[in-house]
Amino acid sequence: MRIAIFAKSPVPGQVKTRLGLDPMVAAGLHQAFVRDTVATALASGWRVELHTDSATGAWSDLDVPSGLQVGAGLGERMLAALPGLILGSDAPHLPVSHIRRLDEIPGDVVLGPAEDGGYWGILARRVHPAMFHGVEWSTSRTLDQTRAACHAAGLTTALGDVWFDIDEPGDLRRVAAAPPPHTAEFLRLYAAELHRMGYEFESR
Repeated sequence: MRIAIFAKSPVPGQVKTRLGLDPMVAAGLHQAFVRDTVATALASGWRVELHTDSATGAWSDLDVPSGLQVGAGLGERMLAALPGLILGSDAPHLPVSHIRRLDEIPGDVVLGPAEDGGYWGILARRVHPAMFHGVEWSTSRTLDQTRAACHAAGLTTALGDVWFDIDEPGDLRRVAAAPPPHTAEFLRLYAAELHRMGYEFESR
């Protein structure tokens, strides 16, 4: 199995904007998220690639192949990276068992549902050019619309285990109780700045 991790380049002001952080801090946190996501993906034992939306040297030290996403929109870029498994970078605390579970579930397309109505990952054994037609990204309808588009394209779908993305301040507070290694180190180093921004958790 091949895992393609989709990540935005860590440009201040363009990543993790809903967390209410200073743009530079948010960009640094995003870099930590991607590092933890890569580590989790590697722990699955499958081949891992990093696909960024623009050129960046942010993760050049990681021992995984990297390249640019190809396509005009997210649907086109995902289709170009399939078949295989695509993971986002908003759930760096995702258990590796959730990733492996997707490969155990039968179906043309197996989605890892997120609590907010999206999905943290998608495994496709078969693809179709229309499998993402009409999908509105980053909404509470994204998962349901993806399943509907896949069904309309003649593909079967199934669901894996539910997890949650880190998009809102409450999500970050929630993961801070047991953060993955790179995120934990970032929270420790920037504890004072995060406190000034209204985060009252204790970093581990």
